[in-house]
Amino acid sequence: MSKAYFIKNASIVNEDAIFKGDVFIRDGYIEKIIHQETSSNSTENFDKATIIDAEGKYLLPGVIDDQVHFRDPGLTHKADIYTESKAAVAGGVTSFMEMPNTIPNTLTQELLEEKYEMAASKSLANYSFYMGASNDNISEILKTNPRDVCGIKVFMGASTGNMLVDNIDSLNEIFSKSKLLVATHCEDENTIQKNITIFKDKYGDKVPIDAHPLIRSDEACYKSSELAVKLAKLHNTRLHILHLSTAKEMELFDNSLPLKKKRITSEVCVHHLWFNSSDYSRLGTRIKWNPAIKTKFDQKKLFEALLSDKLDVVATDHAPHTESEKNNSYFKAPSGGPLVQHSLLAMLDFYHQEKISLEKIVEKMCHAPAICFEVEKRGFIREGYWADLVLIDLNSKTQVDNSNILYKCGWSPFEGHSFNSEIWNTFVSGNLVFDKGKFDESIKGQRLLFER
Repeated sequence: MSKAYFIKNASIVNEDAIFKGDVFIRDGYIEKIIHQETSSNSTENFDKATIIDAEGKYLLPGVIDDQVHFRDPGLTHKADIYTESKAAVAGGVTSFMEMPNTIPNTLTQELLEEKYEMAASKSLANYSFYMGASNDNISEILKTNPRDVCGIKVFMGASTGNMLVDNIDSLNEIFSKSKLLVATHCEDENTIQKNITIFKDKYGDKVPIDAHPLIRSDEACYKSSELAVKLAKLHNTRLHILHLSTAKEMELFDNSLPLKKKRITSEVCVHHLWFNSSDYSRLGTRIKWNPAIKTKFDQKKLFEALLSDKLDVVATDHAPHTESEKNNSYFKAPSGGPLVQHSLLAMLDFYHQEKISLEKIVEKMCHAPAICFEVEKRGFIREGYWADLVLIDLNSKTQVDNSNILYKCGWSPFEGHSFNSEIWNTFVSGNLVFDKGKFDESIKGQRLLFER
């Protein structure tokens, strides 16, 4: 049984408001929320509760990251569920949804359940795993239980693994028959291959890293995203397009409907908001992602789309590789990088720069993923909901260096940066898992459930 906690004097950020209040947690749930402005008795006795005085700090719902690669099973020299969930919790991420391009690829129900069994014994955060799609596993896809699986992942552009779904008949079948949300990686492979040929003809094997956004181009992204949107509209599919990276793609999305009514939703990742193509000269293959980080103009338009609600969710696409793997020439260096420990801190830096409000950060990182995926009783600070919470100090810095990076790969694209906030406490399902740098690993995270 979970301990009881009484968090008092917090500035609570929730559902487009900030208010001074107290939160009582018992048996894993938020039992009571007290608004100090309207209550004359915020000091009532909560028997045997551990008291946390949050004066001067902000209490947020735990972040739900709908796109991570924790590399377990098969690629555990890079990362595993234990190490990366620990890093996530230290960063205020209380729930994650993990991708199927592990080894073996998660293309059967048996392999999917093996990942859930593994997470039950290893994950410090709450978890869900996508069922993977291929050109020929529709029968397995249709067996997926909407109640306890976050969605179906379709690679409409090859990224890692061998899960490219490039057969239009297979795509039509998946989009028309899936009972679950379909999440897509959208880059047109034919366009990419043509661009590779052009740059190889010019540079041979010595293609510079700053060619990455020209090879995995705006055109490649737009063409694939446009196809996904057309298929979703044709079949009334619940579509979620992951890690959008271009200004042009924003015209495909709508902000005229409330999120709960959208059938097509969209995501931007922290690295596409933080970095732009001018950073390749400084960071090289460390910021090689698919889709590629693009221009300052794209970066600006992505941020504008986030604020205007054309982009619905902020995630990470956390995808670790070892330093030796990344420190290679353009074609040999894999795409992806570790982010989940620092995603909330990065967004809070944007708050310090007055680019986004705390309320909007919570909306895009906590509320919106819960709404998009119909997560049961998480993503909000509400009585009767699971106590997935993060307490932050906006006036204390976090320096990123080798001594405090928790990723198994041991590096971060933020190394040397000093964030302007600090993660103080992280509660996962009512358990104080992270407490000022110390972890309680005695109770593991829970399998996410979905109200479908």
